[in-house]
Amino acid sequence: MKYLVAKFRLSPDSESARDLLAAMAGDAGFESFEEAAEGLLGYVQEQLLDKHLLDESIAAFPVSGTTIEYTLTEAEDKDWNQQWEQAGFDPIVINEPSLAVIYDANRPLPDLSAIESQHTAKYDKPKNARPLFVAIDAHMAFGTGTHETTQMVVAALLRHNLHDKRVLDCGCGTGILSIVAAKSGAKSVVAYDIDEWSVQNTRHNAAINQIENIEALLGNVHVLSHVSGLFDVVVANINRNILLSDMHAFKDAMASGALLIISGFYETDVPLLVSKATELGLEYKDKDTLNQWCCLTFG
Repeated sequence: MKYLVAKFRLSPDSESARDLLAAMAGDAGFESFEEAAEGLLGYVQEQLLDKHLLDESIAAFPVSGTTIEYTLTEAEDKDWNQQWEQAGFDPIVINEPSLAVIYDANRPLPDLSAIESQHTAKYDKPKNARPLFVAIDAHMAFGTGTHETTQMVVAALLRHNLHDKRVLDCGCGTGILSIVAAKSGAKSVVAYDIDEWSVQNTRHNAAINQIENIEALLGNVHVLSHVSGLFDVVVANINRNILLSDMHAFKDAMASGALLIISGFYETDVPLLVSKATELGLEYKDKDTLNQWCCLTFG
């Protein structure tokens, strides 16, 4: 496969601006990034690059006063994600309202006692509460739990009773949200992603976590035309434009009283998304924010 490398130059440059740029470029197809003295290097398969979306995202960059320029050149033919995969990631702890630990499947199970002493002292821990462990082997798919949007959606799922519920995961990536839902008592989960590698990774991670009630499908929102029945909870952690385009299909897939949890966008996008949801007859329920990223819940 042919890769391109983009050399991004930010002015003024900052770690937070680079993080936001990497997330936005990820929506446009970029797989991995490398810090450079003069900016940020991003690597993308030529056939997966959505240059129009990249340029549109840069033009609407949410950090005031920051300008971004970039050049695209052919990259050396190798697996640019291999280094990240080998390095792995440190455990991610989400404690809202119960404890969930997302960890690298290629590393030992984290020490629960150390995690509890560090993260639960300031919370009223429910009696007999059992922490939820999710192992993720992230092979080139988005969603290890390191990103703010993933953390917020996981927290939103933990706040709701999913026992015996049917869940739809739109743009499943590694399958992390599907697995959290299944481990939280969901009766069944249907997941889909446009990227074949992500679908395979979701199935792989479900097997690692000994989950058997997740069905992962390849395709975009149109796969729902082949899925029977309605869902009690719909989650979608994808970019703003796809959310706006596909929200009507999410609504059509929701049972009476169902929840829609969406993320993958910035606080500045909230009015647009709330307006679209209201237009479809959805009621605004809740909002979470983390480092300019946002998660919305509708019912």
